[in-house]
Amino acid sequence: MPDLETLPPLRSVHTSNVPEILDHFGISVMVTTYQAGRLVMLRSQNGLLNTHFRSFDKPMGLAVGEHRLAVGAATSIWEFHDLPAVSEKLDAKANAGAEHPVQHDACFLPRATHWTGDIQIHEMAWVGHGADADLWAVNTRFSCLCRRSDRYSFEPIWRPRFIDQYIPADCCHLNGLAMRDGEVRYVTALGETSDAGGWRTNKRDGGILIDMRADEVIARGLSMPHSPRWYRDRLWVLQSGLGEIGYVDAASGGYESVASLPGFTRGLSFVGPLAFIGLSQIRESAVFGGIPIADRELADRVCGVWVVNIESGETVGFVKFEDAVQEIFAVEVLPARYPELVNDDKDLIAGSFELPDAMLADVPPDLHSE
Repeated sequence: MPDLETLPPLRSVHTSNVPEILDHFGISVMVTTYQAGRLVMLRSQNGLLNTHFRSFDKPMGLAVGEHRLAVGAATSIWEFHDLPAVSEKLDAKANAGAEHPVQHDACFLPRATHWTGDIQIHEMAWVGHGADADLWAVNTRFSCLCRRSDRYSFEPIWRPRFIDQYIPADCCHLNGLAMRDGEVRYVTALGETSDAGGWRTNKRDGGILIDMRADEVIARGLSMPHSPRWYRDRLWVLQSGLGEIGYVDAASGGYESVASLPGFTRGLSFVGPLAFIGLSQIRESAVFGGIPIADRELADRVCGVWVVNIESGETVGFVKFEDAVQEIFAVEVLPARYPELVNDDKDLIAGSFELPDAMLADVPPDLHSE
């Protein structure tokens, strides 16, 4: 993991209503920035925005499940479990002599690390329920969807019909996945090609959206699409190259823009009528050069999380990052007001245990919160 001592400071500005929005829905927002090597937690603390971060090696995809989450990094996947009893320890430490005490309602501790190798992991999702859920990931380097395996680096489970072999060549830049009715149903890619790096040839408007069940492309001509989502009976997608959020008619493939934003849109999560959308400033030209959003002046492109009302298309709030953070990948709403994620507190990890219910019944009650 990157050394916090060597990382530049994280600075941000935000509209005053962001903490109120988080409080209203009882949520926090988790954001990954691979460029800055951080997982950022946006939390409301006594009416103010608390921007909290943890270091990872190029964090990308996030998967939020039942009392657990996963973080996809450069060559590994980290799985964390929520241990509610540990929140009491955090409160006791954080509130000692504090003028404004906090109350943690979730604490995610590391449970497993799976080493995948450099598969350029992108979006991820838990498929199934409870302990039997599988973790699926977009394996961009091998142009497929894969499943975490106890034996292999990864287990391929699906690839587009135009990908005829498994080669570590990022042929179509498969990047996003959408769940519908409990199954992975839609994916996005930046090109329809099986050539090594072939997507780069027409990245301006060669993007596609695929219906996995039908095994067919349902929308073409998209500008670097990312983050497909099925929400409120609509298939949402970000046209990153245009800096837009919109939706696609799954039957006709027609695209309808809902809002245009001041950055490369990537990372999308919903609550109520609101969409939380990641924006990247995109400074690097080899990948992003030649797309419409890159034609805007650098000063007109920002990095942050924008809050958009999907019913009106209006921006209702934002958090804008400065200095250290220039690119964002994942944005996920977490149903916890003030969560913590621990990946470097050795003492806390060493003294916290998750046990089977049968065993817990024989542990003295006064030790349950130890």
